[in-house]
Amino acid sequence: MTRRVNGFLLEKMLRNGLANIRTAEETINGLNVFPVADGDTGLNMRLTLENGLRRAKGRTEIGLYLRDLSEGMLLGARGNSGVILSQIFKGIYQELARCQAANIADMRNALIRGYRVAYQSVVCPVEGTILTVAREGIELIRTQLDRNTSIESLLGMYIAQMRKTLAATPDMLAVLKEYGVVDSGAVGYITIFEGMYKYLCGETLQDSGSGETVPRTDISEDIFNENSPFEEGYCMEFILQLMNGDSYNHRFRIATFTEDLKLFGNSIVVTQDGTRVKVHIHTMKPGKVIAMSQEFGEFLTFKLDNMQVQHNEFIRKMPKQERVHLQMAVVAVVNGAGMQKVFTDLGCTVVLDGSSKMNTSTQEFLDAFREANADTIVVLPNNKNIVRAAEQAAAMFGESEIHVLPTTSMVEGYYALSMDIPDEVTDKRIKAMLSGAGNIVTLSQTIASRDYAHNGIGCKVGEEIALVNDRLVFSCRDTIEAVMGGLHKIEGIADKEYCVIFRGEDVDPAQESSLEDAIREEYPLLELQFMDGGQRIYRWLLGVI
Repeated sequence: MTRRVNGFLLEKMLRNGLANIRTAEETINGLNVFPVADGDTGLNMRLTLENGLRRAKGRTEIGLYLRDLSEGMLLGARGNSGVILSQIFKGIYQELARCQAANIADMRNALIRGYRVAYQSVVCPVEGTILTVAREGIELIRTQLDRNTSIESLLGMYIAQMRKTLAATPDMLAVLKEYGVVDSGAVGYITIFEGMYKYLCGETLQDSGSGETVPRTDISEDIFNENSPFEEGYCMEFILQLMNGDSYNHRFRIATFTEDLKLFGNSIVVTQDGTRVKVHIHTMKPGKVIAMSQEFGEFLTFKLDNMQVQHNEFIRKMPKQERVHLQMAVVAVVNGAGMQKVFTDLGCTVVLDGSSKMNTSTQEFLDAFREANADTIVVLPNNKNIVRAAEQAAAMFGESEIHVLPTTSMVEGYYALSMDIPDEVTDKRIKAMLSGAGNIVTLSQTIASRDYAHNGIGCKVGEEIALVNDRLVFSCRDTIEAVMGGLHKIEGIADKEYCVIFRGEDVDPAQESSLEDAIREEYPLLELQFMDGGQRIYRWLLGVI
């Protein structure tokens, strides 16, 4: 039984942990859905530990060995999980910095300090992750340890408790339950410690030394291209060296810097070691983060990954559950998270994200038809620019009867879907959907992207404009005035009875209230329903009937 761990022994244990996580790397990658489903947790944790072991030279003193290991892990930390792993080992080092060899009490205290340092480094800690597992792993067994406990027993109890907590992570984090997985970072952390434990129990694992260590360059166009949505942003990691030169701001404060980072992203981890600052952030605006950071210093290391590429590839690799074969299915194209939810709630079988350009490809339609798995498939393109792509896909797809309803706006698609009566026969359902789409007047409100004039109606770039069925009818300098001007241009508006209004992704709630008051005052008999569309480009989409 082992009573003390020195630097040489810890190195051997960690190398066994590295071999263990390398073996499980792909499995861990496959569990990765939080904070982004990008399938790289196992890789990032392995590379982080690998860099620490590469930097640390064998020493008898465990404190000195951990100093080099911790610094190497910090410099080589990859991804959210890798950064947190490096912070746990930073805490372990801080606790054992002056130790020659760690006894059971030292190891217990080191594991406690490890998770505490990790929690402190994460701007918004989330329970149900590696943080929770590391915390409960030691806190729920600490009272069971005494001076007679061996290191083997400590690690065995630690791993067993972490596995109990791991099983509960789907109940703590909704996205895990949605995908039917446990937290990938926690699995990676447990895997490393299981390898360490195996070494003490006499099982030495062979490390093949293989695996991805260089950036990917083989990204195919079907994973990411000019028409791909970009919603996941970038994973940005760097080490900033604070500088003394006259051109730099010398008043760096980690708390202020971290607060400023919140303006540009999330999943933020910031740590400072002397004059070096390690940063991990998920952001849509990497240029803003770079500019802000360079006020204080220069980058020692820098990594920027397109998480949309990683997410798309991960999702494509996931095994898709076969849908129940349907008599009739509906495929619709929308943009905006709110619209996706609206169409899904209305019973749409497959909802495609058309991005702001609404230019879904023929291949995307073909993939959607296969996923729909139905005898008859009704397609709602919801934009005149993609009706042709839908029709081309319909002509190519020989496994189902395809009906492309030429809906030219998401509002038309919404009303078509609202008229669908699932209990009726297919022909009647399609006829009802056509009727629903055909009776709607669509009013779109947005900002003019260029100067335009036609048939006596014009606008200047930057003006607020209203379009009725894609025809410019009004322009001005005020959003509410533009919507009201557009409504006035709808033929027979005084006799209309119902209006559904979808708010765009950047709409201020106060603006919705102002618009509602304006419409009710002008058209008191018009029944209004406001819904969250989250659509891009158009601030407001109205369907009037």
